[in-house]
Amino acid sequence: MRRWCALVLACLLLALAGCDNSPWQAGAAAENTLYSAVKESSPRHLDPVASYWGQDTPYTYQVYEPVYGYHYLKRPYELVGKTAQAVSAPRYLDKNGRELPADAPGEQIAESVYEVRLKPGILFQPHPCFARDAQGHYLYHAMKPGDLNGRATPLQFEQQGTRELVAEDYVYAFKRHATTRITTPVFGVFAEHIVGLKEYRDLVIKEDAKLRAHLDPASLDRPFLDFRRWPLAGVTAPEKHLLRIRIKGKYPQWNYWMAMTFAAPVPWEADAFYAQPGMATMGLTLDTWPVGTGPYMMVEFIKDRRHVLKRNPNYRGEPYPCEGEPGDKEAGLLEDCGKKTPFIDTLVSTVERETLPRQAKFRQGFYDIEVFERTDTGVEYLVDMQGSDVIRQEYEAKGFRLDRLHGIDSFQIAFNMLDPTVGHGDTPERQRRNRKLRQAISIAIDWDEFSRIFPDRGGVPAMGPLPKALFGSREETLAGVNPVTHRIVDGKPVRRSIAEARRLMVEAGYPDGRDAKTGRPLVLNYDFYLLPTPSNKVEIDWVVRQFAKIDIQLEVRATDNNQFQDKVRKGAHQVFWQGWIADYPDAENFLSLLYGPNGKTRADGEGYANYANPAYDRLFAQLKLLDDGPAKQALIDQMVKIAQEDAPWSFGYFPDASAAVQHWVHNAKPSLMIHDHGRYLRLDVAERQQRLALWNKPVWWPLAACLVLIAGLAALLRRSLKRRERMNARGHLITPVPDGA
Repeated sequence: MRRWCALVLACLLLALAGCDNSPWQAGAAAENTLYSAVKESSPRHLDPVASYWGQDTPYTYQVYEPVYGYHYLKRPYELVGKTAQAVSAPRYLDKNGRELPADAPGEQIAESVYEVRLKPGILFQPHPCFARDAQGHYLYHAMKPGDLNGRATPLQFEQQGTRELVAEDYVYAFKRHATTRITTPVFGVFAEHIVGLKEYRDLVIKEDAKLRAHLDPASLDRPFLDFRRWPLAGVTAPEKHLLRIRIKGKYPQWNYWMAMTFAAPVPWEADAFYAQPGMATMGLTLDTWPVGTGPYMMVEFIKDRRHVLKRNPNYRGEPYPCEGEPGDKEAGLLEDCGKKTPFIDTLVSTVERETLPRQAKFRQGFYDIEVFERTDTGVEYLVDMQGSDVIRQEYEAKGFRLDRLHGIDSFQIAFNMLDPTVGHGDTPERQRRNRKLRQAISIAIDWDEFSRIFPDRGGVPAMGPLPKALFGSREETLAGVNPVTHRIVDGKPVRRSIAEARRLMVEAGYPDGRDAKTGRPLVLNYDFYLLPTPSNKVEIDWVVRQFAKIDIQLEVRATDNNQFQDKVRKGAHQVFWQGWIADYPDAENFLSLLYGPNGKTRADGEGYANYANPAYDRLFAQLKLLDDGPAKQALIDQMVKIAQEDAPWSFGYFPDASAAVQHWVHNAKPSLMIHDHGRYLRLDVAERQQRLALWNKPVWWPLAACLVLIAGLAALLRRSLKRRERMNARGHLITPVPDGA
């Protein structure tokens, strides 16, 4: 019995010796690998033409390289060359093709010409689409059905290849925006500005129809649509490393678009490779397996579970910056000046939808950055620190990096201006009444209260559409106060009273929340783009209470995002929650959401409110021609005043921003505009190992309790066995016979 107990104890100790609570494989903490979570799901699109969602950016901006990027450390944001040798200033031409001076009035400029010189010697990542035989023939460009032989990733092909990046790769990429085979979210913007792109789509549609004339329309296999066959007037490559782009008129914001992955290069070989039979069925597409020149390449894609990027062996190693903004040196952000990037070998992202497990793993040190691309995850930790000294001491001792930053994003409640009740209205009288209704609602929705109740979600209440960090914004100044929702009292803005909102309801024809003519209660639909989970329901209920202040009944229609998008396309939404993260740091990007031709329902633009005001639209057309300066400021002031008066949005708030980053992650400077930060980050692996060991010490008392229990059970078992040995067949104890009896 003793030997048996000793054997059990030895087995338990041996098993526990190799156990810990790490979710990663043994030895992971010692590797130069950064771990983070994915908050929602796998990326929707990794094809640079189609990608437009936040969950795509952790991958697209590490793999692809547009010609420009943003300086990693400088603020305000500064464009720098990425694959380009420098940022190009445009040449301006008049309607006769004659060159104009740089300060020519915008209305005289018929065309802006951008000529971008690329850095020579840049190589694409290893990929089978480039592999050739000794004679120079492509090894994998003539595959037949069945030739895949079960290959599910590009890494499973025996031969890999590469080639130099050339200007034609950018030309090819811009042409792909004309396709209808995949979603092209910025085609409308690009077609408005790039010479000939709108007409180019008409041509591509006809050519694509010819290619697919006798094919099953439901088939995933589609013949290669080779854009090299048809020139695009507005985008050409006069030289191997020279990209020329012709823009209609003057559009100062164009260079910002050149820093986004919409303008990333696409090698024609990749397009041809993925167009072969069986590829799409196996998930072998640019949407899953991108091909780029950036510092990382995709090596593992397990949908809604795990994604892994590894260092691109062909990456040239761009140097870490040597200058930044004041305070960066003191923060240690210049210690890697001039060193080749990237510093980290592998980036691992794990899909983790539940908040509590994700935060627990960060607090234990298993996530180096809680969510790689998010700049809001740190806010909740800051709120927790304010509410508890114990938590504050714990987080400070662990050294979490929770630096606050000024964001350039916003959230608001908006109105569908095509709706007969809350929208523009079809008569002057109806327009007046509907505007009064929107103004009353805007007063009733107390965004200061929202930030108090939801400190992890809230931020600075907005007076207009422009965040403070952008040129042209008057936020947090008396000049920027929204006169519809606030009064200035003793030099401070004060929200107008509910009594004032109720008077507006009377003027709108809804005294006490009832139609003055019919007596029916006013019921509005609140279209929310997420399902009503317990956490979402709390916020939905808050919105319902805001409308109830002025006796409006709110019917909640919460759906998933796909259903919401379908309603918006049909114009069937009414009142809704929306947010916007800037595409680029210019006021035009936010003001465009209220530009009539950018309406979602009628033009498939990004203006979900479908707002259209002729005066605003005229000013916006002028704004697009102006560089930052007094003239642009004056136009912005007029446009904001119009939007405040019309109230197509209840201007919500500009959210607080803070990422959650571990102390051993160096060079972290979270930003809403910079998405290629993976190559700048550096891990102190030794510190991570030490802290993980300290924060996750084994708890031995449960084992001790188990051992005591085992020992007790063993004693009882031994006693029971001895008792049974002294029993006869009838279960009676056998009394020992005394000697000599």
